[in-house]
Amino acid sequence: MKLKLIALSLLCLSAAASKAQRISPDVEKIKNKTLTIQPIMHATMVLSYDGKTVYVDPTGGAEAFKGLAAPDIILITDIHGDHLDPATIAAVNTANATFIVPQAVADKLPATIDKENVEVLDNGEKEKEMGIKFTAIPMYNLPEAPDAFHTKGRGNGYVLKIKNKNIYISGDTEDIPEMRSLKNIDIAFVCMNLPYTMDVNQAAQGVLALRPKVVYPYHYKGQDVNTFKSLVDAANMGIEVRLRNWYPAK
Repeated sequence: MKLKLIALSLLCLSAAASKAQRISPDVEKIKNKTLTIQPIMHATMVLSYDGKTVYVDPTGGAEAFKGLAAPDIILITDIHGDHLDPATIAAVNTANATFIVPQAVADKLPATIDKENVEVLDNGEKEKEMGIKFTAIPMYNLPEAPDAFHTKGRGNGYVLKIKNKNIYISGDTEDIPEMRSLKNIDIAFVCMNLPYTMDVNQAAQGVLALRPKVVYPYHYKGQDVNTFKSLVDAANMGIEVRLRNWYPAK
C-alpha cells in the first residue's frame, strides 16, 4: 500500500513537472565562482558549479530539464519513485554521468547504466568526484521500525563539500541525531511532509539544532512552509530561511 501511494504521488508530480513553468535559480558565490541552485520539483534539483552539473533525485522526464546542462553527476537518495525514476534516467543524457547512490538504489538502476559509472556509498562513506566531496548521511524514520517508510541504512542524505562550503541534502528523514550533529553546514535542503518524513515542527527543531547559515524547505508537499519559517525565525534569526516554490503551477 505504501509503494502504491508513493507511485501515485510520483505520477502526479511528474505530470506537473513536465508542464510547469520552472522557477528562477538561486546563485551563491563560492571562491569567486558561482553555484547555481535550480529547484525542479518536490525532491528534484540541479546544482551547477565550475562547469559541473549535479542532478539530485531526477524526476519529471526530459522536459523537466529542458535547457539545462546534461548531468556530470547524478545523486540519488532512495528507492522510492519520487527519488529514483528510471523513466527520467532513461530520458536525460547520462552518457558522461557518474551515479552516486546507496546500494538499494544501485540494485534498481536500469540495466542500461554502465556499472562502472556507479559509485555506491553506504551511510558514513565518502567519495570525491570532479572536485566535489560527497559524504553519505543516514536518513530514516523515527521511531525506527522494520516497516517504516524509510529504514536506517537503506537510503542516503548527503553532504557536498564544494571548496569551503558544505551543502546538506536531507533526503527522506526525520529529526535524527545524525542530522542534528552535523557541523558547519552552509546550505541545507530539509524535507517535511507527512506521513513519509516529518512535520514542520520537527523540521524546525532539527534545523535549529543543525544551525545552517541557509535552509531551503523542500520535499514539502502538503505542509505549511510559512509556519516552518516562523518557527525558525522566532528562535534564531541567524538562519536564513529561503522559501521557493517547488510545486510550480502548470
